[in-house]
Parts: sequence; structure tokens; C-alpha cells
Amino acid sequence: MPFDQWLEERLNQTKQAGLYRKMRTMKEAPQSSMLVEEKRQLIFSSNDYLGLAGDPRLIDAAAEALAAFGTGSSGSRLLTGNTVWHERLEQHLAAFKQTEAALLFSSGYLANIGVLSSLPEKGDILLSDRLNHASIIDGCRLSKAETVIYNHVDTGDLQKKLQETASCNRRFIVTDGVFSMDGTIAPLDQIMELAARYEAFVIVDDAHAAGVLGRSGRGTSEYFGVTPDVTIGTLSKAAGTEGGFAAGSKTLIDFLLNHARPFIFQTALPPASCAASVAALQIMEKQKERRGLLMSHVKRVKRSLADLGFQLTGDDTPIIPVLIGEVEQAGRFTKKLEEKGIYAPAIRPPTVPDGESRIRVTVTAAHDSEDVEKLITAFREIGEELNLI
Repeated sequence: MPFDQWLEERLNQTKQAGLYRKMRTMKEAPQSSMLVEEKRQLIFSSNDYLGLAGDPRLIDAAAEALAAFGTGSSGSRLLTGNTVWHERLEQHLAAFKQTEAALLFSSGYLANIGVLSSLPEKGDILLSDRLNHASIIDGCRLSKAETVIYNHVDTGDLQKKLQETASCNRRFIVTDGVFSMDGTIAPLDQIMELAARYEAFVIVDDAHAAGVLGRSGRGTSEYFGVTPDVTIGTLSKAAGTEGGFAAGSKTLIDFLLNHARPFIFQTALPPASCAASVAALQIMEKQKERRGLLMSHVKRVKRSLADLGFQLTGDDTPIIPVLIGEVEQAGRFTKKLEEKGIYAPAIRPPTVPDGESRIRVTVTAAHDSEDVEKLITAFREIGEELNLI
């Protein structure tokens, strides 16, 4: 069978299952309302939680570094790609996460793969939450260690798995801080307690918590008052820029610099991106009112949709999953939202389990009260039309 014909047959199976995906074209800088292809839409699917991606201060910082350092980094950090902006950003990240040191990766995905493929050795065990992000799953697959799955945020099941793996060399508990498709917060205080009791290490991917949770927005560690062995993060969510990082002890960072292949062999981030990230961290630390506005939106949307009769999952985070059920119904809901000027694409298998397709609503500090009211009204009208409430 010819190559393309084989691929077409596989694509047809995807289409028949209602799981075919296409990209949409955004024609403006990230903001609460954007031109999506040819139609103005309120954006309720962005991870730009603090509304910083289009902030003039970040743009000015990037432009200044762009003029001084050019468009690309020209190589990996260990060759020609290391600049003062990379080092400044790592210093700011370590201070923000309150760790001894930090190391930049070109994305959060690469940071997870780099940490998980380099730290555990053969004979070790990775205990991974069932709903961990795909980058954690792929990092576990690339590790020399065996992976054991525990039930989602179920510390009883985690304890059982720790007891069952007592004879292995080392154990690493790896979890998202905030789960990207469910909006749940990992019980990090309980996980750290179990780790201390059973002599395990803890790795937390705090991508969706940084800038959002904790008194100063430092993430789940601050939220629970604990210190994991490794914190992984990304700058592409609340910071509104690009890149990933690992934070922890100086020894950890030195080890990753020498052993994490996605760091060693990946071209470094452009200095302009690093400069924008430094500006973002400075804003995140100083302007607490952004988090206050964000969380007020979260509570209003969750309360209103629950009162209407929608089934929601998750904790008080900007990720508000509204369970619809089957793929076709979720697709219809999304289409009707777009007709009302609201962009919030359906999340379908394999990203979520069969029968749990959902609208993953995300609110940001860039939304205003009128935007939120339009969202709630649209959900009420569509929910009644589709007999979901």
C-alpha cells in the first residue's frame, strides 16, 4: 500500500471517530478578545492566566534584547547559546521558586523529559499520577526506571504503591501541581509527608500553578508550604512567554546540565524571550491584584455554572472543565459557543477518557466582568438548547 494511502486510511478512522483536529488561525496578539480567522471571539481557552502575553512591558523588554542580541541563540547553551539573559532569567526563576538554582529548557515539555529521563536509574521506580500531563508520561517512558501508576490525587493508593515497591533502589513520586485538563490541585502536603515516611523523592510539574497559586503566586510549593526535590515549570502559561525550567538544589542543576539530553543538545531559547520572561516575573511578584482579579473570575464562573446544573471538575484554579459527555455533543456545544462569539474548543479523547469530553474553560485576568457574564449567559442558553441543564 502506498505511504500516503496508508496514512489517509488512518486519518479516516480518526475522522469517523469524531476526533479529527484542525488548527485555527489567530490574527492578533494574545488578549481577551481576538480575531480567530475572520471572526471576533472572546477567548476562554488561553493559558495566559495573568494576561501578560501581550503586555507592552514584556514586548519592550524583548525588543531591547532583540536589538542587542539578534533573533536566535545560534546554538546550545554549552556551545554558543548562553547569554547574560539566560543567566539572569535562571537567577530570577530560582529566587521566584525559592530554590538554590534553576536551569532553562526550551519548553516545559523538554524540561519534563530531561528530568525524568536523566534522574532515575535502572532498578528505580517512578510513581506517576494517572492524569499526569503527556510530557510526564513521555518522560517516564524514556526513563530507565519502571513506572507505576497511582490513582488520580489518591494518596491512599499512592501509599499502597509505596509499600509495594519498598524493595526497589529509589522511588520518585511525580505529579502535576495543577492538572491541565481537570483543574485539580495535587495534595502536595500529603505527598511530601508520604515521601518522607517512605524515603521517596518528589518531582512536581508546576506549569499551571506558577503565578496563580500561593500568597505570592509561587505555585503549589508556596500554597502548601512545602519544598519538593525538583520543581519543573514553564514560562508559557502565567508568564506569557516561552520556555521551561527545572528548579532545586545547586547539585541537581549541575547534574541536569551535564546529563539532561534535552538541555545539552537543544538550541537555547532566544535571548529576547528570556528578557521578556524576566519582565514577566517582576510583574508577577509585584502586582498581586492580577491574581486577585483572576480568582474572583474563577469563583464567579464556577459558582454560576454549577448553579445552572453543569457538571464541573477541579479545584479553585483558572482551569474550569465543564463535562459534556460524548464527543459529538461536545463538538456541538463548542460550535454554538463560537456562534455566540466565544472561543472555547472541546477537549476530546485521547486527551481525556471516553465519555468525558468537555469544554475546558479558562479565565484570565485580562477578562472583565462583562466578558464573564457573556460566558455564563452563553452556557445557560446552549445548555438549555441541548437539554444539558
